[in-house]
Amino acid sequence: MRLTDDRYATERNQFELVMRMILLEARTGTIRDCTGLSDDRIRKTFATYFRGRGAALRRRRGKSPQQIAFFVKNPVNQLQAGTLVALFCTNLLLRIDDKRRVHSCWPRPDVEFGHRLCRAYETYCLLHARPQLSFEWAWNLLQNIARNDELTLSRCDQCAAYYVQDTYALDDGTCPSCAIENRCSRRRSSPF
Repeated sequence: MRLTDDRYATERNQFELVMRMILLEARTGTIRDCTGLSDDRIRKTFATYFRGRGAALRRRRGKSPQQIAFFVKNPVNQLQAGTLVALFCTNLLLRIDDKRRVHSCWPRPDVEFGHRLCRAYETYCLLHARPQLSFEWAWNLLQNIARNDELTLSRCDQCAAYYVQDTYALDDGTCPSCAIENRCSRRRSSPF
């Protein structure tokens, strides 16, 4: 058996994605959705390559987070969610039409989708000194923003930038960057 044979390319890509997603602390269900491998095979891969070797990886149990309030609870999370949406678009996971509606570019997750998602998340971690969103929150954001029901993209009245917004919340038309800047300028001008 030669690893360079094309007949092993699919399995090798699946294995590489499993390893990459485990390092990003993805849950077993998320890895299964992207690779098509069984839960048992994913757990055995973790046990073989990561357990007992000094790797400080956390394996989270249960379902992936489903709430959307986390993305808009403060300007920092909202800004970082916007960064992730931009990276999802750059990695061709999402596209935005003329009416600011978000569409998924993939009918269902597969190995290439998983690698693109990992690349987007790894870039996000490089861009933010203290990332607030875990890989599972990024997965949740990708799923929710593509549905266009609870999360939507709004346009800032001050700088015309797009930002992630809760569809059912009141929107003052200010993006998180402008909100943070406004808050900082108020503090500087305040005599107290």
